Amino acid sequence: MIHKATRKNIFQTMGDGSNRFFIGLYDLITQILDRVLFNPLQKLVGRHRMPYFFVLPNLLVFGIFSLLPMLLNFGYAFTQDPNLFLSQRAWIGMQNFQQIFDCSNVFDPNTCVVDLFWRAVGNTIQFVVFQVTLIVAISLITAIVLNGKIKARGFFRSIYFYPVLLSPIVVSLLWKWILQDNGLLNGILVMLGLNSMPFMTNPDWARFWMVMISTWSSMGFYTLILLAGLQSIPADLYEAASMDGANGFNAFRRITMPLLMPTMLVVMVLSLIRAVQIFDIVYAFTGGGPGSATLYLVQYIYMNGFSSPIKLMGLASTASILMAGVLVILTIAQLTLRKNEV
Repeated sequence: MIHKATRKNIFQTMGDGSNRFFIGLYDLITQILDRVLFNPLQKLVGRHRMPYFFVLPNLLVFGIFSLLPMLLNFGYAFTQDPNLFLSQRAWIGMQNFQQIFDCSNVFDPNTCVVDLFWRAVGNTIQFVVFQVTLIVAISLITAIVLNGKIKARGFFRSIYFYPVLLSPIVVSLLWKWILQDNGLLNGILVMLGLNSMPFMTNPDWARFWMVMISTWSSMGFYTLILLAGLQSIPADLYEAASMDGANGFNAFRRITMPLLMPTMLVVMVLSLIRAVQIFDIVYAFTGGGPGSATLYLVQYIYMNGFSSPIKLMGLASTASILMAGVLVILTIAQLTLRKNEV
């Protein structure tokens, strides 16, 4: 299975003396593996089926930690609370879905039996619209600037990407320290003779800062994607456009945007999915408050399925299925629109 030339390439930079021991040990281990495991297995399943053997561990991990929980989630959605094990839960069919959609007017959460779900839906839609729009616009502008010939370009690229490397919990606690009633920003305002602001206790301010903080923390990732898309555009096209008398705006409209649209689509899809699934930052920053002002879908699912004293796992599973369905529909719609444009 392991060719001698491969072993030679691995150890060609190693010297003689004590390194010979490791080379010999490596040869011994590979020969044992070949004779005991790989050769018999290849004779048993055939050479063309061997790749499946190497993929099998990953498939097992995916099946146990991703596919199995998804199937269990469907089971919980069609059963009755409050028991934990599916074998102890009564089958109730579509009652959880009917309970969620039991509304006189879905645009007025007060008319719904499960009013918090629809408040979370409204908050999530509002958050997605503003956050995705800001992400795409700011990331595009930033990528264009960083793609230009500016001083310390490498430094600024690193700075813009740095927030992505931070843990969302660290980001939340950092901004919470800045924006709380006795935080850094209010301290500066008081020093300037101004009144302190209820950045975290006023619903409108809390929603605003949730959008801004999540945009700040993830903008570098999408900027990097768009920067790679900009660098893949041949410079000859801009030179030809310049020779034809096109100004910078026309070159951007006629060359940059059409060629960057596939990358823009990736950014929009990824940012949309991430925005709908927002949880960790809001959980550590506002906890869904004040009231239900920043209660989003994933936190609603977590609250009902895990943190609430009365765990409504059936309702939480139903909400997660509906959210997953909406994400699939939105992704397919965006991909279809892009395909039709091409």
